[in-house]
Amino acid sequence: MSYLYLALAIAGELIGSSLLKASEGFSKLFPTIGVIVSFVGCFFFLSLSLKTIPLNTAYAIWSGVGIVATTIISVLIWKERINTASITGIILILIGVVILNLFGPGHGESGHETSETIIINEKME
Repeated sequence: MSYLYLALAIAGELIGSSLLKASEGFSKLFPTIGVIVSFVGCFFFLSLSLKTIPLNTAYAIWSGVGIVATTIISVLIWKERINTASITGIILILIGVVILNLFGPGHGESGHETSETIIINEKME
């Protein structure tokens, strides 16, 4: 369920970012209201996903997918241009997201005790 919440957070961020462009510096009322609603929903669902997904992993996925999808939206909808440096940067971000998901916390022992581990260890003593 946490990854569904994360997907909803990403969708909210994409809608909010697109409406941010449409708001023209918060000078248009309805896109501005849409920005606020979208980002409130985005952070609400992101916070729900953080109940079980580690912060660094969730944030890497959220920002990585958000950057790629926002770039695609900016090219397709807003007719913006990107260059080779932009594409290279996005690829490097995606590589970082993959590395975090494969080897980051939550994928084996990190060597650090969590508060839950400490509580369990205290009860066993």
